[in-house]
Amino acid sequence: MQVLDLVHRAPRPEPWAEGDNIPWNEPGFSARMLREHLSQAHDHASRRSAKIDRQVAWIHGALLNETPSRVLDLGCGPGLYAARLAALGHGCHGVDFSPASIRYARERAAADGSDCTYVEGDVRTADFGRDHDLAMLLYGELNVFALDDARLILRKARAALRPGGRLLLEPHPLATIEAIGAKPSTWWTAASGLFADTPHIVLEEHAWHAERLAATVRIYVVDAATGAVERHAQTFQGYDDAAYRESLASAGFDRVTFHASLTGRDEEAEEGLFGITARVAADDEG
Repeated sequence: MQVLDLVHRAPRPEPWAEGDNIPWNEPGFSARMLREHLSQAHDHASRRSAKIDRQVAWIHGALLNETPSRVLDLGCGPGLYAARLAALGHGCHGVDFSPASIRYARERAAADGSDCTYVEGDVRTADFGRDHDLAMLLYGELNVFALDDARLILRKARAALRPGGRLLLEPHPLATIEAIGAKPSTWWTAASGLFADTPHIVLEEHAWHAERLAATVRIYVVDAATGAVERHAQTFQGYDDAAYRESLASAGFDRVTFHASLTGRDEEAEEGLFGITARVAADDEG
C-alpha cells in the first residue's frame, strides 16, 4: 500500500474481513513483541512479574489445589505463567503463534529443567494433547476470535481435559469491546516501536458493529522514509454474561463461575478484564 491508498480505503471495515489479527507470527514483529512481554515498565503485553506471581499463586491454590497437575496454556506467549506453575510442581503445555515467544519459552524451560513443552502454532489448528487438569486462555485472548473459531477453541479445550478438568478464561466484558469500537481515530510517530524498527507513523481507527457485538481496529504503519504503508486489522468479539455461559455450555462445560480478578481479590480487579472458571460437564465426562 501507499499513502494514496488510505484516501480510497473502505470507510467502514467489516469484522475480520481485513485480517484475523496483528502479525504475531511475523519474525520482526514477534521479536519486538517479546520485548514488550518481558518489559517491567507496563502491563500492556504481559503483566509485570509481581502481578503474575499473585495470579499464579491463586491458580495454584484455588484451581489446582496445590497438587501437581497438567496445565494447558493457550496463547502462552513467552511462558511467563507456565514457567511459574512448573516451578510449583506442575507440568505445562503451551501453544502460541509467536516464534520469538516460543523460542524464549523453550530456552527458559531447558535452562530450568522444567516440565514444560511449547508448540508454535495457531490455537485453532494446533494439537492440544490430552488429559490436562486445567486449560487456560488469559488476557482477553478469547475475544480476538470470531464466534465460530472461539467455539471451536472451547470444544478443543474440552476434549483436551480429563474428566473433572477445569477451564480458566480471562475475557473482556461487553462494555470494553464496545468502548474499543467507539474510540476516536488517532495517530502517533515513533523512531522505533512495536510495528517497526525504523522511524514510522501509526494511524489507528476504530469501528463498532452493534449488530454483531464486534469492534474492529485498523492500524496503518507508514514508513517515514519511503511512504510505504502496511495495514493490520484486529477484530474483537463481544459477549454478554449469558453468551459466555451459553458458549461454555455448548462446548461441554458447566459450573460456570465469574471472578472479579485472577488473584481471588475483588480489589485487584483490572479494568476491562475478568475471570471465568468452568468444569467439564458431569454428563460429558464419559
